[in-house]
Amino acid sequence: SDVTFVVGREQQKVFAHRCVLACRCQAFRGMLSQGLAGSEDPPGSVPPQGPFVLGNVQPEVFLAVIEFLYTNSITLNSRIALEVLTSSVEYGLQDLCKLCIEFIKDTLSVEQVCEALQAAVTYGQTDLQQHCLAFIESCTAAVVRTQGFHELSDVVLAQVLRSDHLAVDELDLVQSVREWAHVSSAVLGRPVPEVAALPVRELRLPLLAPSELATLESHNQRDLLIPVESIAAAWRCHALRKGSGVPSRLCRPRRGTRHRDHHRHLDPHTK
Repeated sequence: SDVTFVVGREQQKVFAHRCVLACRCQAFRGMLSQGLAGSEDPPGSVPPQGPFVLGNVQPEVFLAVIEFLYTNSITLNSRIALEVLTSSVEYGLQDLCKLCIEFIKDTLSVEQVCEALQAAVTYGQTDLQQHCLAFIESCTAAVVRTQGFHELSDVVLAQVLRSDHLAVDELDLVQSVREWAHVSSAVLGRPVPEVAALPVRELRLPLLAPSELATLESHNQRDLLIPVESIAAAWRCHALRKGSGVPSRLCRPRRGTRHRDHHRHLDPHTK
């Protein structure tokens, strides 16, 4: 080898060949041509052997990338697949990105799906994004109890909540969003109403029965999760016996919504 990397907190040394990395990956080509950060070598001089310090990547992940660069194939497992996907995006390795996405889709689990969805949205991987959403729709009640669900960004959570096919009742979904909001509030150090502003717009409060709405209103006084106007709009739907003053999507039952008698009044096609 003629180049050395020191990888991760473990400071594991990884040895490689400059010519292989440079011809397979433009990002490595740029790194190796510049030599060490702060090097004062004159132009045209041979770049030093390193070591190049990569402290923010796990050795196992970096070794997987190196394996791909040498063999055009990769050995993945569920522990590192998402991080290898991140590295493939950072290094501009489209073929590696495709291999990671196929592996993630084939091995998706309840515990991992939210993290995979977050990564898919972050890196603009539409195919993986749709696959993850379909998986969440098939087992929503289990997914909303995972740590990954509580770690979703507000934008991605709002996207999930727009689905008509979530297999969970709206009352349970409201509780799950409340738990997510309290976790996010603690992590971000921001008030619950602020962190939850985007997702709560997608909660379908008119689907709740009057007794459920009254209980929700009581709980809401503790954390102000839901804007008063949204609760008032849901009460108005009950009073007028129709979905009045709220977007039509908020009156549409999801796949997992338990039937309530008043739902028939919310359907604009019902006479």
